[in-house]
Amino acid sequence: MNELPVLLDRVQPLLDWRDLPVDMASLAALAAGLGWASGLRLYALVFVLGVVGRFGGVQLPGELDMLTHPLVLGLAGLMLLAEFFADKLPWLDSVWDAVHTFIRIPAGAALAAAVMGDQSGNAQILAALLGGSLAAGTHFAKAGARAAINTSPEPVSNVVTSLGEDALFVGGVWTLFNHPVLFLVALGVFMALALWLVVSLWRFVRRRLRPRQHEVAA
Repeated sequence: MNELPVLLDRVQPLLDWRDLPVDMASLAALAAGLGWASGLRLYALVFVLGVVGRFGGVQLPGELDMLTHPLVLGLAGLMLLAEFFADKLPWLDSVWDAVHTFIRIPAGAALAAAVMGDQSGNAQILAALLGGSLAAGTHFAKAGARAAINTSPEPVSNVVTSLGEDALFVGGVWTLFNHPVLFLVALGVFMALALWLVVSLWRFVRRRLRPRQHEVAA
């Protein structure tokens, strides 16, 4: 019985804002980070959060503790492995991204809202909008870039890009947990680049389709 207080003392918050007194800012940063990561590597994110909450001595905020359930951990781990290999095959990667347009975005909104599970309903709605928007931006930038890369007949560029996304996810989540202010700055830069990439890809597609439309009209 005497060991229980000692164990409780070892439980640390998921984010450490040092001397910053605003707890809501910490939760908002986490919600933003989970939204971003959901658009990039959803199953890896769920698995990491579940492992950290179940075995890492970390108290997950809000309703995120549901991710520590063994069934959730098992399914997330299985899907993580499936996505890891699917992401390396050009023909399967594009199909996987297309299907996950309807999974990553609502999941990012749900995870962000779960962060605010102990807060007001308004805070949960705002977090869901933030998380869903960031998940959408990240997903469309990733899917658009990978669709262009997948047109290359050689598999090396696809594998290298996929491994780069894995590294980006690991580095981003680590930064979120350890240096949230730095993560927010990097997130702003990332989303600006993602927006530029999506717009550029859309303009490229429109230019490619325009001659065909003229041919049909003629």
